[in-house]
Amino acid sequence: MTMTRQDTDAIRALQGLEDSRSSVRLRAALAVGTAPDPGFVDKLIQRCAIEPEFFVRDMLTWALVRHPVSLTLPELLRELRSERAQARSQALHTLSKIGDRQAWPAITRALLSDADAEVARSAWRAAVVLVPEGEESSLAADLAAQLGRGEQETQLSLSQALIALGEVIVPVVQAATTADDPGVRAHALATQRLLCDPDAGFEVAIEEAKRAVALAGAPQDGRQELC
Repeated sequence: MTMTRQDTDAIRALQGLEDSRSSVRLRAALAVGTAPDPGFVDKLIQRCAIEPEFFVRDMLTWALVRHPVSLTLPELLRELRSERAQARSQALHTLSKIGDRQAWPAITRALLSDADAEVARSAWRAAVVLVPEGEESSLAADLAAQLGRGEQETQLSLSQALIALGEVIVPVVQAATTADDPGVRAHALATQRLLCDPDAGFEVAIEEAKRAVALAGAPQDGRQELC
């Protein structure tokens, strides 16, 4: 059987995804996305789980988005159950880029509270994109349950996800300003500040919130004006 030029290019591209040089892997992912083929999907998803370079992972996601959702969606949903954190995180990232709400039932509370910070952050971003109309309040409550978690980068991601939901977050974030945990209160106050003033920097907002919590001492009744 004669191998065509297209077959040769496909084989070369798939081999390139495993090259030790990140520049070669990047070009290979670009080539695969430029000429989508159903036979590429499994390899792209497998590579997403282990690819160490951010820019290559992003190109892999782009390549997957270029393929039919009917092929990519089932495989990506399967990756959400992987024991490998990067596989879960990258699958969530790719689902957020595809934007097909058929994936919504797979965005579970377990993923939203995943022990791995990058997985949780990816889940927050995907959830905001995929949440169906009418489910925003429930999602806001699930996200607010994570207030106070992690370092500043993680907290910023959570605040951004909450703010993307809009005014629906007001009751749950307001309630969190009276939490027993001062870290939760500070994060809630910083999120309120960003909701009222999107141009405010998170670093400034969280430091101001921490000072306010330290000065206030015990939790307040939370009935102050939001903005």
